[in-house]
Formats: sequence, structure tokens, C-alpha cells
Amino acid sequence: MTKSIQILSTKTLSNIQKQELQKAGLELIEADFIQTANKPFEIKDLNDNLIFTSQNAVHSILADPNCEKLKSKNVFCVGLKTKILLSDSGFNVVAYTGYASDLAEIITLIYSQESYTFFSGNLRRETLPKALKDANVKLNEIQVYETSLTPQKIKTTADAILFFSPSGVDSYLKENTIKKETCFCIGETTAQALEKITKNIIIADQPTIEDVIEDVINEYK
Repeated sequence: MTKSIQILSTKTLSNIQKQELQKAGLELIEADFIQTANKPFEIKDLNDNLIFTSQNAVHSILADPNCEKLKSKNVFCVGLKTKILLSDSGFNVVAYTGYASDLAEIITLIYSQESYTFFSGNLRRETLPKALKDANVKLNEIQVYETSLTPQKIKTTADAILFFSPSGVDSYLKENTIKKETCFCIGETTAQALEKITKNIIIADQPTIEDVIEDVINEYK
């Protein structure tokens, strides 16, 4: 009897995502290593364009009673799912990319004369704000959600670990070590957080959970 492959996800997956792994005969352990929560904020001093780098920020804005008046502004965002959520909610998305570094490049090369308000979280990376400031692009920031780490010890030995954010990696490593497990990462930034820890890293072609799962299934079929 061959031992079944154990996959540890550092975030709770949707039922459809779980079914994909189960159909492939993989066993799933899941735990949320980070939690996000909307935080109170004031919509004021807005610049002409809005920047979102996560769905969390969009959800937080959509919960604000003054959200409608933001829809007259153009939006730049990171992530296809963030883009779909914004478009479906009535926002005009001018440009979206898979990574913050690519978005920074588009803005600094093509739209540097414009001004921006970045709706961010407390653990956001420096990539985008730094690139815009270095290029003298007018930018301000409003924190609209908070990410907190929820580290926990995982007793089961896994063959593979799925990581979806640098903070998820940080949280996991607080209570656990990575030995021979293959680490599947949603994107480059997440993989960078593992660089000094392991060489067994597989990065999804597109930064979506579905692509991570596809990689896992291809790896173990």
C-alpha cells in the first residue's frame, strides 16, 4: 500500500479547491497562519487614482458607506482576482499586473504625472511605495486592513507545504521548521521569504491559488 501524499495548506481553501486535491488522491491538512481584519479609516485627501494590491483592501473599502464616491476614480491594482472584484463592484480598472513590482513599473513609466492613493494593509511590502517615491510620483497611503500572524505547531509531517504570502511564511516558521518538504508558492515575493530556508520551491505560473493547486497536482500525479 503506497503512503498517500500529505499536503499542508497555510490557509483554508475553498471547497472547490479542496476537491481538486482530493480528486488527485492527495490528503490535505489546512490551517490559517494569518488572519486579516478590516480596520477603521477615513476616506479623505484622496488623489486622482487609487491603488489596491490585495482583495482584503477592496473588501474593506466596499464595506465603507462612502465607497460609491470612489468609483469615479481610475484604479490600478495587483492580481486578477482583485481586478475582477473591483470591476464587478463598479470600479474602472485602468491597469492590473500579477506583481506589485510590475505595477510600479507601469505607473512610473507611463502614468508618472498622475497622483495616487494606495489602500494598504499594515504588513504591506515596500516595493510599490518605494518605487513610486523614488520616481517622484505623488502618493499617499490609507491603511484599511490589518494582517496578524497566527502561528501554530503542525504535528503531522507533510510532503508539501502551500504558501500564499510572505507573512504566511513568517508565521509558519515561528512554530515549525522546513526540512525536505516541497514548498509551493503563489508568487515570487512569497518565494523570496523562503530563499534562505530551502531550495525546494515551486512558484506558480500565475499568482492564483488555483495555479498553486495545479502545480501540486502535476508534481504528484
